[in-house]
Amino acid sequence: MALKFHAAIHLSLQLSPSPTLFAPSFCKPRKLLKSSVKKTHVCQSSLVDEQQQQISFNEQENQLINALVGIQGRGKSASPQQLNEVGHAVKVLEGLEGVSEPTGSNLIEGRWQLMFTTRPGTASPIQRTFVGVDFFSVFQEVYLRTNDPRVSNIVQFSNAIGELKVEAAATIENGKRILFQFDRAAFSFKFLPFKVPYPVPFRLLGDEAKGWLDTTYLSPSGNLRISRGNKGTTFVLQKKTEPRQRLLSAIWTGTGVLEAINEFIKLNQNVAKDEMELIDGEWQMIWSSQMETDSWIENAGRGLMGKQIVTKNGQLKFVVDILLGVRFSMTGTFVKSSPNTYDVKMDDAAIIGGMFGLPVEMETKINLELL
Repeated sequence: MALKFHAAIHLSLQLSPSPTLFAPSFCKPRKLLKSSVKKTHVCQSSLVDEQQQQISFNEQENQLINALVGIQGRGKSASPQQLNEVGHAVKVLEGLEGVSEPTGSNLIEGRWQLMFTTRPGTASPIQRTFVGVDFFSVFQEVYLRTNDPRVSNIVQFSNAIGELKVEAAATIENGKRILFQFDRAAFSFKFLPFKVPYPVPFRLLGDEAKGWLDTTYLSPSGNLRISRGNKGTTFVLQKKTEPRQRLLSAIWTGTGVLEAINEFIKLNQNVAKDEMELIDGEWQMIWSSQMETDSWIENAGRGLMGKQIVTKNGQLKFVVDILLGVRFSMTGTFVKSSPNTYDVKMDDAAIIGGMFGLPVEMETKINLELL
């Protein structure tokens, strides 16, 4: 018996693994699928790319950046494996020779974006409330060479709404440690001409408003910092983020995705000169501009859900886990039709449970172009 589902789908899609922005042996390429009818899809893979990224990191820093790519909630939603990878990369960097006395260096000055934190239960209220929300951007400003040295934590809700800034008076204890005491905080909303005080009585908190922050690694480039706080929290911060980080951040927040994709593609096209090939391996669909229908099986047949597996023998497979070991699988073939384009025909579909399978009559035709 076969489950009949006739859907001859003729889409002109452009499939783009990012070939240019990743350092050798450490990075995770992305596939961007863009159609002539303005349908865009983004998939990610754990495969290694062979091109250099544009922002300069050394080998050990790249290991940490790669471990952070794809983690949502700045660590809140990280899997045990992801946490182990980040923890290992952090310890490696802390054992290296970065800037010897970070607090005495001008490189520590400025605005840093929080990329990851261990967020223990003893973390500050601002961490527990805002840090795990991808829609918000979180920054730390460090200014030690002024008449009023300060360390400030900033939650930016959006460019249109505004931000919350919690400030602390700071003093340098030694080459690595900054002592601080929170003393003021306020909301700055774009739609109000005045600041709204943050309702925390810092003066009444006493020692609870005090703390220290050790910088355990500051990169010689001044772009990457690892710090540990008095409550046991580990922070990873960057001054500049690379295009793949901005792309994934846009996807997680659901804002500015097409702009991030266009930036990503433009940078790739500036560097990529050779013919590009489909990269073998397993790719996870993480975003698409193409609207899904009410039929999950139709979405699965179009490759809008689950994983896409590319094999060396010219096969492409769509796989979607349904529940309790039951999955949808659709296999097809791809043939190169021009230097960067492929004709794909998907026509072997089934719902599989264990050793049993229910054939599904489907056909999907796709034209893929690597950007």
